[in-house]
Amino acid sequence: MQTYFTFNHMIFVLHMYCEVKNMGSFKIPSIPPTTNKTVRFPNDIIEAVEKAITGKDSNFSQFVIEAVRLALEDLKQQEQENNKKE
Repeated sequence: MQTYFTFNHMIFVLHMYCEVKNMGSFKIPSIPPTTNKTVRFPNDIIEAVEKAITGKDSNFSQFVIEAVRLALEDLKQQEQENNKKE
């Protein structure tokens, strides 16, 4: 089953990402194939995510996917910075 982002959600996520990363370049995203995974979350995390997306054009899966993408990008940047120091 594939998850599709709404246009408004993509614009919101791109805007927030550019603000956080202080970037201005825009790339038209493609919708990648998806695979269903079951993940257990602590109840307090579920409550916090649901509170954060209340009233927004988003859902739990979209929020988690974007959070993981940002975390992976941060790890990649940290690794690159560590390699430069060596």
